[in-house]
Amino acid sequence: MINYNKAMIKLLFLFSPILLIHCENPCDPPIPPPTREEAIPSDAVKMTPASDNFAPVNHSDEFYDPVPLGGPVNTAGAEDAPVMSPDGNTFYFFFTPDVDVLPEKQLLDEVTGLWWSKKINGSWMEPERIILNDDLSLDGPLCLQGDTLWFASFRAGNYLDDGDVYIATYDNGKWGNWQNAGQQLNQEFNIGEMYTSADGNTMYFHRGEFGGFGGYDLWSTERTNGNWTEPLNLGETVNSEFDDGMPCLSPDGNELWFNRISSSGYTGPALYRSVKTDSGWTAPVEMISNFAGDPAIDSLGNIYFTHHFYSQDIEMIEADIYVAYRK
Repeated sequence: MINYNKAMIKLLFLFSPILLIHCENPCDPPIPPPTREEAIPSDAVKMTPASDNFAPVNHSDEFYDPVPLGGPVNTAGAEDAPVMSPDGNTFYFFFTPDVDVLPEKQLLDEVTGLWWSKKINGSWMEPERIILNDDLSLDGPLCLQGDTLWFASFRAGNYLDDGDVYIATYDNGKWGNWQNAGQQLNQEFNIGEMYTSADGNTMYFHRGEFGGFGGYDLWSTERTNGNWTEPLNLGETVNSEFDDGMPCLSPDGNELWFNRISSSGYTGPALYRSVKTDSGWTAPVEMISNFAGDPAIDSLGNIYFTHHFYSQDIEMIEADIYVAYRK
């Protein structure tokens, strides 16, 4: 979701108080941050399905063909990492105005980070920024579990150089009380992108370098008495020799969606689905192909995902949120 230039960002964190002192003048009125549209370069190209070189391909009769999410969410910038509430009325995503800008500049642009939008009377409202830090950070959503938002963050105080998982809670109309998800998950287990069951007691996540079947594998852990059990690899029925990652669990816990490179000849990552049965998770089936990533699902079974637009010579142009509605 976010590629960090670790050395540069460490320097920015080290000198961030100095940057703030030089940028703030108590005699001047505060300058409002730019809007998303204001931050997008003037020469940015807004891609559409008609101009898409690698349009998403639906392989299932259960869904209508994918379309861009309606409303004001998608722009000529990059919308990524969707997280949807079970009722389909609250949506979280990562935004950055220019995919060519390095992370150390994204950190200071006042718009890159975590955003959300609410659906009112069937229409999505203008997205708003969610600030979950007291200083500099790069944040992106991972999972919504009731009034708890799990998110990835690169900030001072992390256990690991490649970003930690945090949680925040919703109270009195705003998100706050952010805190690190803990040493066990971040340092000992080194979880990557994750998703929990509706009751919060089962977590699915991807990670590498802990054995397995090649690249990133999908794992699970159970919460017992406030601690998480030793991670269990989901096995060779689910995992492959390629990277298997970015899991998302349906609200009823019966569908596990995730990313893997297409096995049917399409370009880039594809969305796969495994179904829970009495004997375990079924072998994954490729559902949506052509640069389809970061799945999210609501209680109606609609699938939301990131679609990256690429040129014919495979240079990224921008990214939007797409949805495949279940029939």
